[in-house]
Parts: sequence; structure tokens; C-alpha cells
Amino acid sequence: MAAEFGLTRLGPEGLQRFQALQSEAVNAVTNLFSSAHGSMYERFGARGRDSCRQDLASHLEFLRPVLEFGELQPMVDYLAWLSSVLVARSIPVDHVALSLEWLATFFSGRMDGHEGLAVSDALHAARTEFLQVVKAPEASPSPPEHSEEQAAFLAALLAGRRIDALSVVDHWLADGLGLVDLEQHVITPSLYQIGRKWQLNEVTVAQEHMATAIVQSVMTAGLLRSSPPTMTGKSVLLACVEGNNHAIGLNMVSDAFQLDGWDVQYLGANMPTASLVEQIVACKPDLVGLSVSFPQQLRLVKDIVAAMNSRFGFSRPRVVIGGLAINQFAPLAGAVDADASMSNAAAAVAYGNQSAGGRSHA
Repeated sequence: MAAEFGLTRLGPEGLQRFQALQSEAVNAVTNLFSSAHGSMYERFGARGRDSCRQDLASHLEFLRPVLEFGELQPMVDYLAWLSSVLVARSIPVDHVALSLEWLATFFSGRMDGHEGLAVSDALHAARTEFLQVVKAPEASPSPPEHSEEQAAFLAALLAGRRIDALSVVDHWLADGLGLVDLEQHVITPSLYQIGRKWQLNEVTVAQEHMATAIVQSVMTAGLLRSSPPTMTGKSVLLACVEGNNHAIGLNMVSDAFQLDGWDVQYLGANMPTASLVEQIVACKPDLVGLSVSFPQQLRLVKDIVAAMNSRFGFSRPRVVIGGLAINQFAPLAGAVDADASMSNAAAAVAYGNQSAGGRSHA
């Protein structure tokens, strides 16, 4: 999509100058909103101004990958998501478009020549696409696979009833079905539903956290109740990149590899880059899996792959990436020099089995 708008990417120095101005830009546009629409935000008190600042900062965090990698769609999707959150809380959607205009004006005035124009053009392109998306009718979702089990599991999560959620897991396994399929076809859609309900202001943050805790516990129980595999002698190291605290999906990938007989080193959420690279060097896995939740974390993947290239040369382990940031944008994997991207745990294991033993020619 970036090519359609003729967007210009910034080099490392331009990105640094953009980064250095972000806080000032957030303050400037927050003040503009306060002056122009102060009465609307007064009902939220200090929380309203803080939320405005956080939203503007998020705009710029999602803008950076547009400027670095030239991929506009993740930012547009984020803006569409944000608009639904604001509508559910009675905040006008046109404030999103207005914020992009004001940010474009700020950067075009504070960055020199083509760099200011590049940032301004990217913001205007995001605004144009965002306005098209919010005008388009929302497509009706397809009926979910395994809808009966999913409905029961979702009801258990919303009610905070761990025992009921565990009962769904027990029945699933008793029927001879696998934990990996349960996680893909029942647990994951249920979590997306809860996220959607929070987005529409239908569940609280507390309910969302409670659901996450229940899911983590029943996944552990399901793994313990699954038949032990025959070990393959292959190894995988899995981690969320630094700043990514969304680890449930990666946990599912860990379960899938473990049940397939791989030796799994699961490092979990928010793994500092330097420590992650050192662990890869120390254990020399056959495969490295990295989880990325937001496009702005993609540059960390590029740094990790570069460090692996430096340490291993042509013999480095293959790198597969997944997570919310790339599930719909597989080409981003190539932009950060990963070997592949996978949208679910079963696909990651299949790729690992196909590629283990072969090495990337970095």
C-alpha cells in the first residue's frame, strides 16, 4: 500500500531525528486538543488528557514502521481498532483523523526538506486509508469452527469459572483430540472474542486479565494431560522480543513443539535483546522462534538476526517469526531478514520439521 501512495522511507539518521521529536509532537498536539476540545475532555479529568497523550504516542509508534519498512496497512488497522474503542466510549472518531493532520503539520514544520515531507505524506496516507476503512460496512464474521466448544469456553472465561474452562479441555482430550487443535480452534478465537468485547466496552480490564489467567492455567493442565511424545533430538528456542508482553500465543507454539518431541527452551515475554542473543549462542538451537505483537517491534527482530549472523555466519539457526504484528502481513518477515513467518503453532512446527538440519545462508 505504501507504494500506491509513493511513500518515502527514512534512513537510520532520519528515523533518529523523527524519534527525537516524538515527545515534543505529542505535547504540542495534546495542547491543541485541549485548546480546541477541552470541554469534551473535562468529563474525564486528568485521565482524559493522559489518554490523549497515550493515543498520540501510539500513533507515532505505529508510524515508525511505515517510515522504516514502507508498510502502511498495520497502522491503518491500528487506527481502525482505536476508532472502535473511542466510539464505544462516546469519543468522536473524527478526532483520530484530526490528530493525524496536526501531527503532519508539526513534523513538516520541524523536520528538514524531504524528511519532513516523508513523515507528513505517511500521516496523510494513513488518514486517507483510515477514513475509507471507517466508512466501509463491517463484514459479517463466518460461523466459528467448533462453535459449541468455543461458546462453552468463552462463557467460562467471561464468568471467571476456571473449573468450567478446564471441563472443556478435559472433554476435548477425552474425545481423542489434541491440545494444539484446542488452542487453535477454541482458545484462540475465545481470546479474540474477549479482546473484541473489551474494544466495544462490553468487558472490563479485570475480566480480560482474569480470562488470560484462566487460559494460562488450563493450557498447562492440558499439556500435563497430553500423551508424552517420542523425542526427535531437535531443539527450538522461543521468545517474545523485548517490549512484547503478549506471550500466550508463543506459549501455544511451545506446547506444539513440545508435543511434537522437540526440546524446547521457552523464554517467555519481554526478553531483552542482548540476553536473548547470548542464550541463542549458548544453546545453538536448530530453530529460533520470535513473537512480535506490534510493528514497531520488528526492528528488534532485524537486530537479533544481524547479531546471529555476526556470531554464527552461514551456520546460524533459521528464524521464524509470528504474532499479531505479522499474522496478516507475512511480507514483513522478509523486511527484517527472518527466514519465515507463521500464523499458528502447527504451521511453525511443520516449518521446523521441514527446515531443521538445514541452515540459513545469511
